[in-house]
Amino acid sequence: MMLGQRGLHRHAAGRLAACAPELAARHDLDTMAGLLAARHEIGADPALAATAVAVVLRRFALADLVRECCAFALGLDEAAMTAWRRSFTRAVFLVGNPANLRDRFAFAHVAPDSSAAWTRPATDDATAALRRLLKALDAPAALRAAPRSPVPVGGPLPAAGAARPGARLDLHVATAGVTVVTALVEVHHLLAEAVADGLVEAGDSIVPHTVPRLVGLDEPPAALRVGIDPLAPDRWYAAAALTVRRGS
Repeated sequence: MMLGQRGLHRHAAGRLAACAPELAARHDLDTMAGLLAARHEIGADPALAATAVAVVLRRFALADLVRECCAFALGLDEAAMTAWRRSFTRAVFLVGNPANLRDRFAFAHVAPDSSAAWTRPATDDATAALRRLLKALDAPAALRAAPRSPVPVGGPLPAAGAARPGARLDLHVATAGVTVVTALVEVHHLLAEAVADGLVEAGDSIVPHTVPRLVGLDEPPAALRVGIDPLAPDRWYAAAALTVRRGS
């Protein structure tokens, strides 16, 4: 998987075409203008991404996000994951204390320390009351370096006979010009879709790496998240990637 502009563009176009083939057919995804127009249409028309999760955050730390996002995604049934994946794993991030909300709202997953909670994938109507109550996350500060300590992946274990030996993966997150909220969104997409693709399973471990740019990776990306470069809006950048360590 190439990290040059051509490879990044192909990856972004392929993801859009896989999730919304009808939308892709209306735009020339071979050009940046066409791909950006398609992405803008998704943002302007909620029906194109009708399913979303609401994520309530009391605090943010990259390691916590890795652990709890994976646990949430691994706990989804196939139908819920399929619908969410078709809607580009869209998520709405809100600021609040899950411990104060559990009696009023149904969450599919709550972190053990109540630092974060996820609703089940659903239409926006299903989370309207929660979204009206809480403010959207606004974290314009730059993403700080994260400790490079293995994060164990919890959640339901694969069915008997389907399990594989636990893998060790590296999560690479670009930080140059990237805010906390942007990194949060990109990593959340990457991890959710890695779970959906079976790349991440319970029993694995993930080591976060925060680096200015995703260049010179030791292994080719097994999963990649592509965004508009915050320092050059006419270019793509590799926002986050997962690599699998050899011998894992």
